[in-house]
Amino acid sequence: MISAIGVGVAAAGAGVARAQPAASSGGAGGRPPLLSPDELGWDAAKGEYTLPPMPYAYDALEPHLDATTMEIHHTRHHAAYVKGLNTALARLAEIRAGTGDASLIKHWSREVSFHGAGHVNHALFWVTMAPAGAGGGGEPIGSLAAAIARDFGSFGAFATHFKGAANAVEGSGWAWLVHEPTADRLLVLQGEKQQDMMVTGVTPLLGVDVWEHAYYLRYQSRRADYVNAFMNVVNWTRVARHFDGATER
Repeated sequence: MISAIGVGVAAAGAGVARAQPAASSGGAGGRPPLLSPDELGWDAAKGEYTLPPMPYAYDALEPHLDATTMEIHHTRHHAAYVKGLNTALARLAEIRAGTGDASLIKHWSREVSFHGAGHVNHALFWVTMAPAGAGGGGEPIGSLAAAIARDFGSFGAFATHFKGAANAVEGSGWAWLVHEPTADRLLVLQGEKQQDMMVTGVTPLLGVDVWEHAYYLRYQSRRADYVNAFMNVVNWTRVARHFDGATER
């Protein structure tokens, strides 16, 4: 999914890696960023990413998503993607400076893709959830609701499609609601791992993580139960903000 948001790399100073998230700079026509620098954990002074804080307490999504899973997911899994992204960007900077092994460009480029996508995906995942009864759950309203009805027939039909896609991801990956700009329509896509099977140019609006680490402590192999629970904490106000930003003219 990182291709849809972007992580650019530029040299700074004496070959120090400096990653600049395109999402933080706004889009064409002054569109608002999908994620702010703070939400992406971008530390401009250090020229690297940090693990962004959660927008709520680890137990805030109970009983749907348990506190222990949320804490492990954030502090270990998401943190590992941040570390992997920073490492890959630093190694590529060394190669550009002539101090690294240029034969490893392919390897480190793949690491940027995988870990960068993992970081951005999780940053989006956290902000598009909210406690049930405090912004989470229910159905969207306004322009997003109208677009869902137009492109899927109804919210119920969308939910069935979205949950079915999430449950059918082979192995580890994601299900995504995205906006495709050429046809100006919504699509549901499956993503494998963190970055595979995505359509270039789409804007991610909502994603559900179906790697087992996202749900196994509470739901074991019952992925469908987890996906159903996730729908109770979707922050549709934030998803609508992503949609409005993607469709701004």
